[in-house]
Amino acid sequence: MRQSFILYSLFVCVISVAASCGQPKGVVAEGAVVEKLADGFSFTEGPAVDKDGNIYFTDQPNDKIYKWSTDGKLSVFLDNTGRANGMYFDKDNHLLSCSDMENEIWRFNPDGSHTVILTDYQGRKLNGPNDLWVHPKGGVYLTDPLYKRDYWTRSPEMQQDGQHLYYLSPDHQTVSRVDDTLEQPNGIIGTPDGKLLYVADIRAGKTYAYDIQPDGSLSNKRLFCSMGSDGMTMDEAGNVYLTGKGVSVFNPEGVQIAHIPVEAGWTANICFGGKDMKTLFITASQYLYSIRMNVKGIR
Repeated sequence: MRQSFILYSLFVCVISVAASCGQPKGVVAEGAVVEKLADGFSFTEGPAVDKDGNIYFTDQPNDKIYKWSTDGKLSVFLDNTGRANGMYFDKDNHLLSCSDMENEIWRFNPDGSHTVILTDYQGRKLNGPNDLWVHPKGGVYLTDPLYKRDYWTRSPEMQQDGQHLYYLSPDHQTVSRVDDTLEQPNGIIGTPDGKLLYVADIRAGKTYAYDIQPDGSLSNKRLFCSMGSDGMTMDEAGNVYLTGKGVSVFNPEGVQIAHIPVEAGWTANICFGGKDMKTLFITASQYLYSIRMNVKGIR
């Protein structure tokens, strides 16, 4: 009887301590709201953060890349971007873009000059590179769905035999398919240690995780969550952020832990930035938004 009483007392004590601790902090900073930073664009996309925390994003229909500086100033970084869409900075602070005017990958220098680092796969143009992620060792993973553009002068039909996932070697000399089973790959992000890759299949309504091998190939494909996405990012805790109708946040186990509503017709893409990397920047329809976070993003 005495043992039962002691166990009961310990149980009550544990419950009381847990209750006094409250719920763990969410990913969004307490009291933070989504703030509109700029508008008047045609369709914003591709936010990417440089080494200083500045954000670069595209207005693809107007063929421009903009810069939102850490001191809150908006400027045009570049006109005539090859119709840049998804973007990402490499370790040398070069901005890489999916420039789908000619279905290529471009690398921009700080002065705006560029080099075309990918033009085709096995002699045929890609469908229209959409989003990319740069591995810590320099290789580039890119998604290649087909979204027909009214500015194309070539045939609007599919150039490859499907909508696939590709890997460009660190020296930019070799490109290979690393998954040819996706319906319409779109958003993509990887972990800072270069071990995991996440790819959203927006048509299938699913996001997958892969193990990255030393040679750049992928293995152990598995379902991460039953939601597709246009753009993607991650925070330092390993949470994955997906877009579409606002921003949905999933923990590393693929369980949704938050949703950030965005007052726009479509939330295209997201990226952490700012001097402390604790501001989430959101490109959505004609707007650029931000919201303060409890967590830092990854570079």
